[in-house]
Amino acid sequence: MDSLEPQGKESAEEKVIKTDGEASTGDSERTTDQHDVSAQGPDRPESESTQQQQEAAIAEGPHQAEEEKPGKEAGEDNKEEDKKDKEAQDKILEDFYYEYEDICSKPFVSPDSEIPSNLLHLTHSFGYDCTKRANLQLLDDCSLMFAAGNLVVILDIKTKSQKYLRSSSSGRGIGTLMVHPSKKYFVVAENGVKPNIIIYEYPSLRPYRILRGGTEEAYSFVDFNSSGTLLASVGSSPDFMLTVWDWKQEQVMLRSKAFSQDVFRVTFSSDNEGQLTTSGAGHIKFWKMARTFTGLKLQGMLGRFGKTALTDIEGYVELPDGKVVSGSEWGNMLLWDGGLIKVEICRKGGKSCHSGPIHQFVLDEGELITIGADGGIRVWDFEGIDAADSVDDSGLFEIEPMNEMVVDKNVNLYSMVKSCDPDSVIWFAQDANGGIWKLDLSFSNITQDPECLFSFHSGKIQGMDVSLTTHLMATTALDRSVKIFDFIAKKDLTDIQFKQGGTTLTWAPRVVNPKGGLIAVGFDDGVVRILEVYSPKGLTLVAGRTNIGDAEIRLKQAFKPHTAPVTAIAYERNGEMMATGSSDNTVFFFTVGDNYEPIGFIRVPGPVQALEWSPSSYEKNTLLILCLNGHVVEVQAPDPEKQITDVTFEIRNIYSRHFHFRSIKSKIKRNAEIERRQKVKAQMLKEKEAKLKRKRDLGLEITEEELQEEPELEEEELPALYIPEKPSPIYCGFYSSPGEFWLSLGDYDSGFLYHCRFSEQQGPEMDPSKRQDQPFGFIPIQDSENDAIRNMRFSFSGQLLLCGMQSGKVRVYTVQTNDPNLSSMQGFWVLSVHDNQYGHIQNIRSSYDDQFVLTTGEDGNIFVFSLLPQEDINKAIENRRAKVPSPRINLEKEKAADDIVDPNAYSIETAKQKTEMDKMLKEAEEKKASKRKKLIELQNDFKQLLLKNKKLPEHVRLDRAEFELDPRIREETERLTAQRIRLVCKELAWEQEKCRIGLAKLQARFWDSLESDTVVVSAFESEHKVSTYRLLALSKKYHTLKQRIGKKGPEGNDRRKSKAGESWKDGSKDAVDDVDQGDGLKKEGLLQKPGAQTKLGSRQAEKLKINFEKAEKAKAKVEKRKREWEQLYARKPDENYEDPMDVMAIKEAREHMGDFKLKTAKDFTVPEHQRINTEKKRMQLVILEKQTHELKSEMNRKILDLRNFKIESIEKIRSHVNELKAVHAKINPSKRLPVPQVPRIHPEETPEKKRQYTTETLLMYKQELSTKAKQANKGEQGFGGFSRGLEEPGEERDMISPSKYSERADTACSDTSQACQQETPLSELELEVIHAEEIKNLYLQDSLLKKIKDLIKNFDAELRLLRHHKLKADINVKMADLRHVTLFEELLLLKEFEKRENSLLEKVNSRIEEQLEIQDKAEECLQQLEAKKRDIAKLQEREKTLHSTFHVSLGENNKFADFLTKVFKKKIKRVKKKEKKGDEEEEEESGEESDEESAWDSNEDDSGSESGALDDSVCPPHCDPALFENTIQLREKRLDIEEVLVEEKKIADNLRKENDSLAKKVKIVQSSLKTAEGDLELFQREKQQKLNELNVVVPLRLHQIEFVSNGTVPGDLSSALVFTNQALVSLQQRIQELQLEKSEQRHLYKLARQQHVQLIRDRRDMEAKIQMLEGKCKQLMLAKFGKVVDLEALKTITMNKNLEELKLKARINEEEFSRDLKLWEDKIWEVKDRLKEVTRLHTQKLVQMNELLNQKKELETSLDTRQKKMAAEFQGKRQEEVKDRQRLIQLVELQAQEIQALREEISLLSRKGGAHPPTRPAAHPNKQPGRRLAPIARNPLTTL
Repeated sequence: MDSLEPQGKESAEEKVIKTDGEASTGDSERTTDQHDVSAQGPDRPESESTQQQQEAAIAEGPHQAEEEKPGKEAGEDNKEEDKKDKEAQDKILEDFYYEYEDICSKPFVSPDSEIPSNLLHLTHSFGYDCTKRANLQLLDDCSLMFAAGNLVVILDIKTKSQKYLRSSSSGRGIGTLMVHPSKKYFVVAENGVKPNIIIYEYPSLRPYRILRGGTEEAYSFVDFNSSGTLLASVGSSPDFMLTVWDWKQEQVMLRSKAFSQDVFRVTFSSDNEGQLTTSGAGHIKFWKMARTFTGLKLQGMLGRFGKTALTDIEGYVELPDGKVVSGSEWGNMLLWDGGLIKVEICRKGGKSCHSGPIHQFVLDEGELITIGADGGIRVWDFEGIDAADSVDDSGLFEIEPMNEMVVDKNVNLYSMVKSCDPDSVIWFAQDANGGIWKLDLSFSNITQDPECLFSFHSGKIQGMDVSLTTHLMATTALDRSVKIFDFIAKKDLTDIQFKQGGTTLTWAPRVVNPKGGLIAVGFDDGVVRILEVYSPKGLTLVAGRTNIGDAEIRLKQAFKPHTAPVTAIAYERNGEMMATGSSDNTVFFFTVGDNYEPIGFIRVPGPVQALEWSPSSYEKNTLLILCLNGHVVEVQAPDPEKQITDVTFEIRNIYSRHFHFRSIKSKIKRNAEIERRQKVKAQMLKEKEAKLKRKRDLGLEITEEELQEEPELEEEELPALYIPEKPSPIYCGFYSSPGEFWLSLGDYDSGFLYHCRFSEQQGPEMDPSKRQDQPFGFIPIQDSENDAIRNMRFSFSGQLLLCGMQSGKVRVYTVQTNDPNLSSMQGFWVLSVHDNQYGHIQNIRSSYDDQFVLTTGEDGNIFVFSLLPQEDINKAIENRRAKVPSPRINLEKEKAADDIVDPNAYSIETAKQKTEMDKMLKEAEEKKASKRKKLIELQNDFKQLLLKNKKLPEHVRLDRAEFELDPRIREETERLTAQRIRLVCKELAWEQEKCRIGLAKLQARFWDSLESDTVVVSAFESEHKVSTYRLLALSKKYHTLKQRIGKKGPEGNDRRKSKAGESWKDGSKDAVDDVDQGDGLKKEGLLQKPGAQTKLGSRQAEKLKINFEKAEKAKAKVEKRKREWEQLYARKPDENYEDPMDVMAIKEAREHMGDFKLKTAKDFTVPEHQRINTEKKRMQLVILEKQTHELKSEMNRKILDLRNFKIESIEKIRSHVNELKAVHAKINPSKRLPVPQVPRIHPEETPEKKRQYTTETLLMYKQELSTKAKQANKGEQGFGGFSRGLEEPGEERDMISPSKYSERADTACSDTSQACQQETPLSELELEVIHAEEIKNLYLQDSLLKKIKDLIKNFDAELRLLRHHKLKADINVKMADLRHVTLFEELLLLKEFEKRENSLLEKVNSRIEEQLEIQDKAEECLQQLEAKKRDIAKLQEREKTLHSTFHVSLGENNKFADFLTKVFKKKIKRVKKKEKKGDEEEEEESGEESDEESAWDSNEDDSGSESGALDDSVCPPHCDPALFENTIQLREKRLDIEEVLVEEKKIADNLRKENDSLAKKVKIVQSSLKTAEGDLELFQREKQQKLNELNVVVPLRLHQIEFVSNGTVPGDLSSALVFTNQALVSLQQRIQELQLEKSEQRHLYKLARQQHVQLIRDRRDMEAKIQMLEGKCKQLMLAKFGKVVDLEALKTITMNKNLEELKLKARINEEEFSRDLKLWEDKIWEVKDRLKEVTRLHTQKLVQMNELLNQKKELETSLDTRQKKMAAEFQGKRQEEVKDRQRLIQLVELQAQEIQALREEISLLSRKGGAHPPTRPAAHPNKQPGRRLAPIARNPLTTL
């Protein structure tokens, strides 16, 4: 591990040193690895083992390379020191570096090949991976860095020299590059299995750090944070791992999977290093480094596109406030905020910011720069984008860039880097089309034009070849360019661009062009171009020619042999023929000369991949054609002289041989496996024999088991034979001998070179696609199982076989000269050059002197290697240049060759076929023409015969029928003619229908939509004319719009009325109604009890009635007063109350008074009635269109009436002229006045006749068309008068020339007069009659002429008058048109605001609806709350009445008042009522049980109480049971009312809370409504300002302009104001009105102030009076009642009839009780007397008994002495008797108590009127707990 030795300036103790033991261990491990690799067989070369060793060296890193301290010596003393030492060892030193030679990839040389490892040396690279993201980095002001294949190229901009860094041995190409912010380091992230990230120091280019394990296969992007301490990397498929590194310590800080699809980019936020952003295929993700309880974590939030279409995001930038601006595929910018798209940014008019995706965003000096695929760089206002927000539902925000630059055409910018100088404005740009640009982004007057520093190919390089005379190289690619390079001078000489991409290229051999300046290039459209390369310095100098380069390319010839891309071009060995192959399965042959002439083409069974002519040593000149689908065809060179190309260029009878490759790879593997198994068996047998031989030599006994053959183990099944369904593609091949060739295939069959031979079984009858040909030999290609050879070429010396691999590697085999069978192909040299993923090597060539090897790949790179030793390279190429061929003589005088630009141009074969077809058609037409000519001659001859026959005498003249040789011929001809006519009709039926439909469409489009065409009415005697409007009918769109607007009607934001329901009126009183209906208090019968009632006397009843009426009147008066007070307080205005009339007046004043508000003012507020929207504007347009249409219709009607009047006038004039002619016939010609000409109707006055036609019109039109055709054939242009053909026939028929008519009439008259003159002379009477007749006729003549003249004058006057009206109508129509234009412009502008306005209106309406809804709810809730309050007040009033009733029922000085009050106020837990009737019995039972339990409890309490307190559930003694019962009933009703009151209060509280919450909601909604209305107001103001910007045409006369300056009208009227006279006069009048109104308001204010002062005084007086009356009232109450009482409550106490009856009954009972008491007192005195007598007798008896007792005592004493023995027995019996006696006494007492309790219970139950519950017996003193005594008789007498 010598490569890991550190390089620094510290002491030896501080350095990290490699120990010898570790080195030996490493060497042993390396030896073991080599041994293992060699044991794996030929499929795994030693190159992998060497690379693995290098990878192991890299993978170990500096941590494993550091020295470990001895554990025992350093760790036993102090553990903390060990820990510190370990941390110091883990930390990488700042001056630690890797060795570049140890990590870079090196060429592999097969063992024992004697090939030097430095066989090829890289000298130059033409190109770079221009489509790799961020593949252009700036290291300093002079050095650019980019990746090219497996190389990192550092390019010096000034000297154009290059430095190279190879990828590491563990890499498989370079993924991405990045430069440290300090420019001291740069990163190379690689591709491959577990690729590394290598950080190099600049400018020393020493490897500084290696980061391992960041992804699985490839890196797609890396980025440093702004401070440069952290590095973020993101991998590509399959893991897409995002990793954050502490790169200086080579440690992973954080990692997470970025996404499940391709990730293009990862960056740190420049303002917050804890934030990252990633973007890629269809996503963008925002990351944060968050610290959690488990440590630092990466938390990602995926951006959600919402309504925006999903797009790949190439570029983005983080803004300082956390927002992110990203690009999109369609070129717009997306502003992200919080993981969501806030707005999509575009240009004005919805144009995209860029045409295509935006690849990069840059924030530079407060400006946002975007770089797009359209080659444009645009600078945007950062603040405008940061604050961008959508104004409508479209989600778009429009903004224009501040500056922009389009670099050039066909430029696709991928990235830009800025110059290192912070003040510099120079940027370097990566062009995906192969260029590197230097850009000046100062955007000033001295900004330099973009400069292309370097130009390379973009994309796959399809063709490459080298000159056979000099060190020139030509390349072509799909970027449509052909380039010439001087690879020894490392210079790009020249290039040329075409319309299509190049696909193959071949340099013509010396036999074709000895100077070596001819190139054949094939293109994507099938065209082959022959190009000349020459030095322009050899041309004759031409005036004006400058910028002469080192080389130029000139098109010599272009031809198109194919219809698909040309894939191969090959010159025949003698240079006399060239073959081209294409993917259209054809091969075309050409003769080579000054002009390439086509020979012909052949068809092959597949797309052509390569063409190989047989070497000159072969006897036959054949062409080997390799097809991509596995076919190989060999054809002999065609003989140009034997080919017949009159009809086609296809060569049919050419000798060919076919080979269809059949895979043998599975067979090769199977045979190798069999051979391996046989070797294993032979080895095992050999080992067994050796073992037996050793035993024999040792004299040991050999057992039979050892002699027996070991049973064969079950072997694995051999690999199956496999033939791929799709044939493997053939990549390249070459001849080995006549009829034999080598092939290299891809896909499954890669890994071998196959030696093939054409089968002898060939013939045209065999189908090539059904052939199955196998190779007869093969050579395994080491380490190419999945790496096919794409291109093979021998060096010019034939000692090297150059192979370009599919993986981008260059492989060189050493072979012997003239070894076509490749028997000497053993050792090889291999180096990875191009990109290993997509850099397949397309071409590999050696220079003509074998000093250089050149390669081109699909990654767009061109590498030049030298075969010379490193020390000889500089000497060989020093000051050397390639010799460019000199131009041909007189080249500058030659005309440039015609190029084929059209990609759809005919190929040679297609043009040939087209020419032959045209030739056949021409011959057919010539034949038809000759036949027609002959027919014409025969027809002329027949006509001559008919003329001669006609001139003959009649008797010899032949009849026409006699010319008919056979009537059947005529009939047949007529039949054929009719048939042809029918056939023509059928053939023309479609054309006829087409013309008919076309005519109908034209009529529908141009005629049917007309209400009236233009009618021009002319005057008779003047040039005045008046025309109608060409009026179109109102369109369906107009009617639809009108109907829609009519249905929709004016929309308003009327607030909804309150919809508070009235159901609460019924539901809110349910509880009260229950009380009223069920247990409500009744004013009568509160103290009634069941049974008969005592009736009041008439006097008492009358008195009670009077008192009751007085109480009711007092109560009604109180209620009335209450209502009056409530009404008065209800009318009391709020403190903030304003009179609605005043509010309306103030609003009216604000809107219509004061200064005249101009709409152009910035603070102008658009009144609500003047606000306009699209619907109103459409309505205005509809109304305007309708008015214009009505105006035009009315004018048209008048003009048509005038035309009809003209027609009538002409008819009258014609009749008058006819009469005049009749009169002229009777007048002497000398006295005749001229007959006026009858006017005629002009064609323009009757345009409806244009559509009237006849057969003559059609014939004239046909003649006109024929005339036009003849004129067109002569080159003349013109258009015939179609209208003339329609008009002239009718005019010739209908109109008679008046002059002719008058001439005829004059002739007739003259004839008559002459006849009269020739008669005999007349008498005087006759002469007098004639004279009278003549006078009459002259009068008639004058009158008729006057009538005609009057008709003409009247019509002309009417026309002039109508013409005047028409001019006014024209003015109105023009004004309407101008108004229409203005309205339409306003409509277009309003449409732009429509979405915003609708959204704002919707927001306002929703807030209003929400407010109305909440207000309705609040109003309803308030009504319910008021109702509940009223109900609660009623319940409280009833409760107060109930208490008053109770106190009245107690009366005065009631000794049980406290007890009854306690009973009345006692709270009892009551069982809620059940709804179901079936539960009534259960309720009764439970009630009985509860009553029983309560009774027993009370009894127990009473029994346990020594004081004997009364039970409140039982009427106490001496208490009126009726009063007690009434108290119980009142208590029940009080409890009912309290329960209802509690429920009502709960409901009221809930309603109050709901009302409060609704009030808060109303305030919130009002606030949001105010905000929304404010936004709407701002929007209306903005819309009005935009409307003000529209230009409105206002035609004015000079006298209407009163804006003068210095007495003259200024030329600029932009500051003038257009005003109507009425508005101006009204404003002037308003000034006087305001002055008058101001004085009136001052007077009113003075009066109101005085009234206000007087009202304040009156209020003070009233308050003092009220205070005095209240004091007086209080004194009177104290004097009368002794305390302050509630008078209203006192007055509302009504007289109770039941109570009065009870009082009367009580007085009657008192009288009866007093009489009974007196009677009983008398009886008591009698009984007392008898008691005295009985007491005397009883005393006597007692005396006697005393004597007897004394005697008894004596007797007992005597008996005691005698009966001592029996004492004990008799004593025991006496004790039992005593106990029995005591028990009986206790029993009697208990029964007495029980009897008393039963009596009380009976009396109580008798008062309640309920059932008698069973009496609970008292506990017996001797009774045990839990036992029940036997029933005891309840009769006390019996018990006693």
